[in-house]
Parts: sequence; structure tokens; C-alpha cells
Amino acid sequence: MFAEAAKTTRPCGMAEFKEKPEAPTEQLDVACGQENLPVGAWPPGAAPAPFQYTPDHVVGPGADIDPTQITFPGCICVKTPCLPGTCSCLRHGENYDDNSCLRDIGSGGKYAEPVFECNVLCRCSDHCRNRVVQKGLQFHFQVFKTHKKGWGLRTLEFIPKGRFVCEYAGEVLGFSEVQRRIHLQTKSDSNYIIAIREHVYNGQVMETFVDPTYIGNIGRFLNHSCEPNLLMIPVRIDSMVPKLALFAAKDIVPEEELSYDYSGRYLNLTVSEDKERLDHGKLRKPCYCGAKSCTAFLPFDSSLYCPVEKSNISCGNEKEPSMCGSAPSVFPSCKRLTLEQRYSQRTIFHSETRTQTAPSNSVPLPETTD
Repeated sequence: MFAEAAKTTRPCGMAEFKEKPEAPTEQLDVACGQENLPVGAWPPGAAPAPFQYTPDHVVGPGADIDPTQITFPGCICVKTPCLPGTCSCLRHGENYDDNSCLRDIGSGGKYAEPVFECNVLCRCSDHCRNRVVQKGLQFHFQVFKTHKKGWGLRTLEFIPKGRFVCEYAGEVLGFSEVQRRIHLQTKSDSNYIIAIREHVYNGQVMETFVDPTYIGNIGRFLNHSCEPNLLMIPVRIDSMVPKLALFAAKDIVPEEELSYDYSGRYLNLTVSEDKERLDHGKLRKPCYCGAKSCTAFLPFDSSLYCPVEKSNISCGNEKEPSMCGSAPSVFPSCKRLTLEQRYSQRTIFHSETRTQTAPSNSVPLPETTD
């Protein structure tokens, strides 16, 4: 039995701007009043291209699951706090400490542990410390125009390491729609589509595709950095469709630009360095992050394109999904996150998430006990 939580979006307009990136006294709110706090913009007279604002995922073309459907049962922690061993939402241990910081952030563990927060059906209170991402923005942010990278997002407050920053929210798409949209991109287009691949029990891969190009939140303004200050973690609350939560990977000072690695390498098993200027003869987009370890080019996943003429032609014997079609003369950047997750067989097959066989070089995960 599914209960549905209605989500609404509305077009986002732009008002006046203040000259300085100071505490948000601006009338403009890029978030259109849909977040806990207003999100300002800078400089005066400039504005990002219009888009429809949503603080949460919305169902898009071809999606297997509506992300607003409530599919998880709730815990029964009424008289005692939610703790591992007694709370059904904390089968893998505590997610957050007493300061609402993500535990073990930046640890060198082989696997990324799944994060499940208490949900709308849980009997614990709203003050349960396993409710963090669902509480939304807790810091003041500002969308601003960068010198070479288009629009970016920065914080106006100090953010401690481990704290939740924002989501990367948008349309949840089916694979064929992702193929269609990427095939239509030109060399001047920014790529907002992110592919999440979670390697789980018995060689299965759970895929989630999110596109905030037309409908999205402030996460769409986050730029790439080869030395990012944010870490993306899939967090599940009400639905098997994960919220793409970004946490502070280190202490972040006021007016510092917020960024993450588009390649998803942070806590990722990917070993490729992606340092080649050319891929299949096509120029890659330059990276302007300015980090000491900058690779000079934005991340690129060659599986997104195949040198064929029609988008409905299969891409050889590849076991990973590929976005087939004629590639542009300059490749757009690629956003991806590939994680080894400790999900049990029962958790996976209870869901309706699209699965595929993992590539041969993937490390299958051991089954865990429910």
C-alpha cells in the first residue's frame, strides 16, 4: 500500500540583487520560498536562466518509481531513542552524531555504508537525531556568477565538517529518457544529469538518474572541483529512490564556493585518473577549479557516448549502460557516483528499483543480515 506525498513546483523568478555577498537581506529568493531559508543571488542585474524550483525529486519521463511514494515501513521507537539494535532504520549503525554530523566521513573504508533516515511513518519524534537530510537547508547560501564557470553556489556561514549542506534534486528519469536528453546536448550546453550506480548484493546494480536542468534545486549550481569540499551520499528516507545528499567534507568558511567531484571519486572505487585531453578524438571541456591537483579537464565517462549514427543502436558488448549517439565535437562534463553498498538481498528485491548485472570488474558485496 503506497501513500503519496504531493510535491509542487513553480517557476522561479528573479528580483533585485545586493552588491555584496553579505548576510541575506536581499528580496530575491532563488528558492522561491520553498526552502527553510532564502537563497540570495549576486551580482546586481544578473540572473541565472529561469527554471522550475523544487526542493525534492519529482517523477520524470520513464521513471520506474515515483520518488514521492512512501515505500518504507516506519520504526516503532516511541519510549526509547532510535539506536542500532532496536531501531529498524539503523540496521547498519548510527548515521549521525549528536551534532547532526555524518559519522565516519572521509574514512578509507572499502564500502560506503547505506544511509536510511527515519521516515514519515516512523513513530519517533521530529527531534530524532536520525532525521537530518529531511530537515532541509540549515545554512544561508548564495548563488553567484563566477569568472569562468558560469553560476556557482557559496555559503555565507561557517559549515562544520560532516554537516548536511544541500541535496542535488531534480527529475528522476528512466534510462531511455537519459539517452535522449544527452544525445540532444551540444558542446555549449551544461550537463546537469547525474548517474548513480550502487553495486549491491549478488552483483546487482541499482541505477538512479537525476536531471535538474529544467526542474531542480540549488544543487544544480554546484561546480566541479578536483579538491572538493562536499561529499555526495545517497540517503533514503521514505522511498527507495535516494536523496542525493551533499555533506561538508571539511570545515567550510563563509563566502567559500561549494563544490563536489563530478566523477564521484570521493569514497568511490573508481581508479581512472581521466587525465587525457582527447577521448575518441573529441576534445574535453577544460576544468577551471584552480585546485593544486587539478586534472585540467572536467570528468568524462566514455560509456555515455558511442561513435554510431543512431541513438537506438546497441553499443557493442558493454555491460554498463551507454548513452549511444553521435557525440559532439567537445564532450560535455559527466556527473556520476558509483558506490559499493552493503545492502541485503531482502532490502534490494523488496524495492522496484531497476537493476542490471554488474560489470565483470565490480566487487560483489557480501549479504548482510536483516
